[in-house]
Amino acid sequence: MAVMNHHVCPVENWTYNVTCSDDNAKQGTPKTCCTLDDVPLISKCGTYPPESCLFSLIGNVGAFMVVMICLLRYSQVIELSHSSWLNTVALISGCTNAAGLVMVGNFQVDYAKSLHYIGAGVAFPAGLLFVCLHCILTYHLAASALDYWVGHLRVSLTIVALISLVLSILYREKKTQKCMCHGRCSRWV
Repeated sequence: MAVMNHHVCPVENWTYNVTCSDDNAKQGTPKTCCTLDDVPLISKCGTYPPESCLFSLIGNVGAFMVVMICLLRYSQVIELSHSSWLNTVALISGCTNAAGLVMVGNFQVDYAKSLHYIGAGVAFPAGLLFVCLHCILTYHLAASALDYWVGHLRVSLTIVALISLVLSILYREKKTQKCMCHGRCSRWV
């Protein structure tokens, strides 16, 4: 929707131009001349109506699902090993992640940039802390070989998330075409 309304360029067009004349592409077709400002950030895809409505809805529903998963996992860990401070910290970090997601979804990057970035700065590290703590809890509660394999899978996915977070932070301020593309790709991961 954002591509067809000319709000961003298509992902497959990674040959961005430094300068463009007015793009006369008709509505309903992708842009043909793209600059670095048109690289499709996740947040940029939800800036203008009607995409902003869907972006807010997805952010809010996603935050609700995060809270539900946090509560279910908290209850599951309590059922298996009574009370644990690690489990409580994981619950708090998961709910903090959900609060950040609500901020990201409801404050568009072009209109409330600082609130959007505060939400992202809260959501992503809190979510990463949540999955790290549950990696530890998985190994503490493991009772079978399958539980250990689940732990290995969680650690692998957590490492991918950590690498993506670090790359998106490192490439955030770089102004070269290659660095901006790497940074934006890592945010999509």
